[in-house]
Amino acid sequence: MTLRTGTGARSSRIMGLGTYRPHREVSNTELCEAIDSTEEWIETRSGIIHRRFAGPAETLRAMATSAGRAALAHAGLAAEQVDCVVLATLTNLVQTPPGAFAVARDLGAVHAAGFDLSGACAGFCQALAVASDAVCLGNAEYVLVIGAERMTDVVDPSDRTVAFMFADGAGAVVVGPSERPGIGPVVRGSDTSGWAAVWMSSSWTDFADDPAAGRPSLQMDGRKVFRWAVDSVVPAARCAVERAGIGLAELSAFIPHQANLRIVDLIADRLELPSQVAVARDAAHSGNTSAASVPLAMDRLMRDGGVAPGDAALLMGFGAGLNYAGQVVLLPPAPADAD
Repeated sequence: MTLRTGTGARSSRIMGLGTYRPHREVSNTELCEAIDSTEEWIETRSGIIHRRFAGPAETLRAMATSAGRAALAHAGLAAEQVDCVVLATLTNLVQTPPGAFAVARDLGAVHAAGFDLSGACAGFCQALAVASDAVCLGNAEYVLVIGAERMTDVVDPSDRTVAFMFADGAGAVVVGPSERPGIGPVVRGSDTSGWAAVWMSSSWTDFADDPAAGRPSLQMDGRKVFRWAVDSVVPAARCAVERAGIGLAELSAFIPHQANLRIVDLIADRLELPSQVAVARDAAHSGNTSAASVPLAMDRLMRDGGVAPGDAALLMGFGAGLNYAGQVVLLPPAPADAD
């Protein structure tokens, strides 16, 4: 398969994939001890059966570093070969230095450029596009892209509207040069009229001024996000396939942000994907991990054997903003053993 690419002088591809899933698995039964809900309600509404919560030692930095190390090993690269690290996250509570540099230091990529990208649930696909452009234009040889989140740091565990949905984890890919296009053009956009559909309850400044008011936490108008995702992501996904120069029938996989399985399944249905296209449904086991969800879902889909290296996959991220980003990629080599 040959994908259409952008205007760069050379092409890019995903060379390696690595993930980190926290050790603690949290069932709906356990979650219902803290919120006014039932197992049946959670599974029916979201499709989530269990998710992973990070422990004290599983910091955002530690999870991102572990996923990045696994991706480098999968690509057969040393950390010293990395030119840039891009960390997509909304849960880095350390403002400076950027988390990308902490990860680069831990990996041994001590001279790599880097930055954090806060694109919420579209962050990984946004970061992948930035990395691909850098490689195609010759501004970098190898870019490490990491999506990592500790959503449990920003979610109120007693809030029944969101506590059942979000979870923790990290996924990473190495982007490098290729003789043929392996990452198609990005399609990105937003509907800023819905910027308040996903928001923080207060700012950290407010919290500093009045700690008694409570720590800022993630809030969401689920119905508004659901309607927007279906109305906006479907045409954007079709556009990403068209820009890649292929048809829906040439896809082997659809790997969207794992917001919840109701959204995933409805978007897949509205796209009218051919029956042979595998749809990633990692939310059932990982929950909504925001910027980490697309690489985590890619890893699980490849491990399940429904797709093969080199197959064309449509990636779509969407979330707070409201913003979306997506592209068609050729899947990397089969994942190495899980951590």
